[in-house]
Amino acid sequence: MARRRPLQLDGRLAVVTGAGSGMGRASAELLAARGCALALVDRDSAALEELAGVLRARGASVSTHVTDLADLDAVAALPGAVAGAHDRAPSILLNCAGVSMLGSFEQATLDEFRWVVDINLWGTVAMTKAFLPALTAAGDAHIANVSSLYGLAAPAGRVPYVTSKFAVRGFTDALRHELEATDVSVSAIYPGGVQTGIIHHARVAAAVAPGAAARAADAQAALYRTTPTQAAERIVDGIVRRRPRVFIGRDSRLSDLVTRVAPVGYWNVMRGIVAAAADTRA
Repeated sequence: MARRRPLQLDGRLAVVTGAGSGMGRASAELLAARGCALALVDRDSAALEELAGVLRARGASVSTHVTDLADLDAVAALPGAVAGAHDRAPSILLNCAGVSMLGSFEQATLDEFRWVVDINLWGTVAMTKAFLPALTAAGDAHIANVSSLYGLAAPAGRVPYVTSKFAVRGFTDALRHELEATDVSVSAIYPGGVQTGIIHHARVAAAVAPGAAARAADAQAALYRTTPTQAAERIVDGIVRRRPRVFIGRDSRLSDLVTRVAPVGYWNVMRGIVAAAADTRA
């Protein structure tokens, strides 16, 4: 793929999902500071309005769109709502929204499994499908999809989440190849452990005892080292530089290396690190 010029942010319109908290919020704040107008998407209306107030006070042009990404009809209607709220077409799409679930494959029902995939994968796919015509028409545009360290390495105890994030990785890579002759560039984002609330707000499989879920969530959160602001800096830098792959945190970069060197044997190293975080037995 030919080397692309850096993407200039000032004056752009960025659509950000998962903007109510964590990496989505931190990325929205940084994009606004760099001169972007924002279309903020989240299912938490209070969090969206609070962030919008902060950004408007700083002089940013902001619209809010309360949307459940599992509702494909609602996602399909978003481009029209964004177009009605702004005087320019979007040229950045950051798919940052995501959910997690605590419980092994045996403990999870198919409906619980589907819930994770519907948001993490189908939400990303549907948002990209909905906004790609506008991004293509705008020219000089960029799509950034958040996968995960668990889109590189597959630990036990997180089968639905891992499935969704490996799928986001594949979708993003294939889309990048399809769009390589266009003015739309594509990034896959691989965060390691970021200090967001995702694990403590994770859905718990019905078969998991609450105490076991709390212990697993605490053990997982103890592994996190990167702040949302640090993650946002990497994400926005990846957008500007149009990087195909963006690794967030030393753990993410190490996972990429180890899984390349030992595509099966890496689990022997990883098992001991994540054992407590994967244990949802009573």
